[in-house]
Amino acid sequence: MTTTPVSPSLIATLPGRYYTDPEVFRREQEALLESMWFCAVRSADLDRPGAFRTVRVGRESVLVTRDRTGALRAFLNVCRHRGARLCTEESGEVRRSLQCPYHAWTYGLDGKLVAAPNLTKMPDVDRDRYGLIKVALREWLGYAWVCLADEPPSFEETVRHAAVERLGDPAAIEHYGTEHLALGKRVTYDVRANWKLIVENFMECYHCATIHPELTEVLPEFADGYAAQYYVGHGAEFGAGVAGFTVDGSAGFGRLPEVAEEQDRRYYALTVRPNVFVNLVPDHVILHRMFPLAEDRTVVECDWLYAPEVVASGADVSKSAELFHRVNVQDFAACERTQPAMSSRAYRGGGVLVPTEHHIGAFHGWLLEKLGEQAP
Repeated sequence: MTTTPVSPSLIATLPGRYYTDPEVFRREQEALLESMWFCAVRSADLDRPGAFRTVRVGRESVLVTRDRTGALRAFLNVCRHRGARLCTEESGEVRRSLQCPYHAWTYGLDGKLVAAPNLTKMPDVDRDRYGLIKVALREWLGYAWVCLADEPPSFEETVRHAAVERLGDPAAIEHYGTEHLALGKRVTYDVRANWKLIVENFMECYHCATIHPELTEVLPEFADGYAAQYYVGHGAEFGAGVAGFTVDGSAGFGRLPEVAEEQDRRYYALTVRPNVFVNLVPDHVILHRMFPLAEDRTVVECDWLYAPEVVASGADVSKSAELFHRVNVQDFAACERTQPAMSSRAYRGGGVLVPTEHHIGAFHGWLLEKLGEQAP
């Protein structure tokens, strides 16, 4: 059964099973999360050689670390001996090497096998060949992006292109200098909803007047139902009398140095598939990373990034951080209210998208193409 809209104003969504079926989620892990560039770690979190963080990417645990030269490296978090998890903590720091807690196989920060019990008695063992399995890594916007594919897709044509496609200008996102900003606040949300519901929610503003009173006070045009992502190059303008992107509309901080005059007093948003939302305002950047863990569970890590001098001074960022924290809580609650209905017979054939949501249809089309399927 598929919903067939009877009005040109309405187009069909995906059927409910795309949000509840473990097999659909498995195929998404394989075709998307494990094949595309995935934003894993903020580079500055690994601020010295030996610092590491483990990240769930699809069905794999990926270990990201900084080596002795200061470069970031990524590996599958699996010992080459008998497959034990190499690093069991989410984050930490080692002095010079990574040692498996099972049989003590030991790897340099470059992934090379450097020691193991009785290894000297096995001179035929190639230490490079039995080193850790490398994962492709690129840095952009101050984050490490990893790709598990044997032949990763073009970073420029996929990740960077998302910013050009949305903002209309290759240089627009660079004006915010995100890679030079400092972390002012981080909140991790454990959302009991399918990751696609979160993407769809972020892409539209049909719900904004209903559940985002603080946001629509700052960005009045959102009350009309059109999200910033509905347009190429458009940034929602702050309301009259709104001094900054804060929970009460009070002044924030000084405009970031390279932000253009035409970008001032505006909010821009973009989605970098499969797992990133970027929110740009004149004095800070908010970046969400999604980690889909199951068909009905997604962890979202949200970073608020400010000019280094703002963070170093100990300035109070609570009013600017509180605005989007409330937006997050409101959005994720809506997604969690929606998730149970995805398995209802009422949604077996899906729902519908109104005109201000039609661009979500392109997201559905992209997903089906990645999965090698036709529209239901």
